[in-house]
Amino acid sequence: MCGLTILCCQTQASAEGRPSFALAVHGRAEKMFDIVTDRCAEADLPDVNARAFRAADGSIAMFALQFEARALRGPDLGRLKIDCRLALGSHEDADPAKYDGRRYITSTWTNDGLHVAALIHDEYHADIHPGRCKVADPLGCWWNTILSFRSEDGGKSFTPSAPLVVAATPFTQDVEQGRHRGFFNPSNMFFKDGYVYAFTSTTGWTGQKPGACLIRNANPLDSAGWRGWDGHAFDVRWSDPYTSSTGRQQAACAPVEPFGFPVGAVVRHRPSGQFLALWEAPRVPGKFATTGFYYATSKDLLHWSAPMLLVATAISHAPCGDNGANSDGWINTYPSLLDDKAEGRNFDNVGDEAWLYYARIKNVGCNPAGQRILMRQRVSIKPNGK
Repeated sequence: MCGLTILCCQTQASAEGRPSFALAVHGRAEKMFDIVTDRCAEADLPDVNARAFRAADGSIAMFALQFEARALRGPDLGRLKIDCRLALGSHEDADPAKYDGRRYITSTWTNDGLHVAALIHDEYHADIHPGRCKVADPLGCWWNTILSFRSEDGGKSFTPSAPLVVAATPFTQDVEQGRHRGFFNPSNMFFKDGYVYAFTSTTGWTGQKPGACLIRNANPLDSAGWRGWDGHAFDVRWSDPYTSSTGRQQAACAPVEPFGFPVGAVVRHRPSGQFLALWEAPRVPGKFATTGFYYATSKDLLHWSAPMLLVATAISHAPCGDNGANSDGWINTYPSLLDDKAEGRNFDNVGDEAWLYYARIKNVGCNPAGQRILMRQRVSIKPNGK
């Protein structure tokens, strides 16, 4: 599975109070894509948070599948069918400097529906390449990088941007093996005050705290423009460790509380102008009371409310539940929020209702490796106390 399955531990968050909104799931869940009946190829598995944009012709394009990336397309969010054309492939190249491991389209942005910027979650698995992995645990040789790709044809195909690397470790994949390393699972891109933002997560290393880091760019099609928040300003700029001589001099980004785990989606609530974040987390004493989907709200993207539970459910971070109670059961993972009535092309805002999109995956024992379905269900968004 994509890097969302990797626990990103963090100290307890400092809360800003309860969320400004109360979210509630209602109605029946709807099946949007089933690998049994709807896929073009074996690799067409729901495996990332659903991202959508409006193409130049008014149709909708959504990316929610695995590292052989194909879009779901249709006239609206409720009528999307898979486009069997491959938008971005992956070759699991043994050379990590090529950044062609398992490449997931995890975030998109377009101003015109034709030229599309994408943030790519690239996984390098050294354990599948002889001589590249020094430890027995596959997770210990998992190295992640965030890349920039672009499309000139409305998301039908993507090519690498220059520079390619958006966020990376200051060391090559063979360093600090023994645990998962790098930046992974960008949120959707979203707009505020002249910039396009996204969150990206890191497991951290010496000099870099783990958590969710906020990045921004005035123009996502200009891959050189991405900068990360360092706790004072957006001054962090990452480089390619295979071509840069800066090494350990790389500045660190400052994780934003209270997430601790990859941020699934951030949207602006149109009636209030506030931002709403959604993510999944396992039970963490003192921070997350139970395993499930959580949300928080913010006015400025840096200071967030305390987390609030939306749905209690088994997730990819804790698929088997307590004492193996969910062995061979189902999990729900990769949450996202999309509103049919969103303003603009990028579905980065919602009204008082939205769709909760998520992947439903069958466990094989305690491994989420069985049947997969992309689902959605209605969510109401009301001011707290009403």
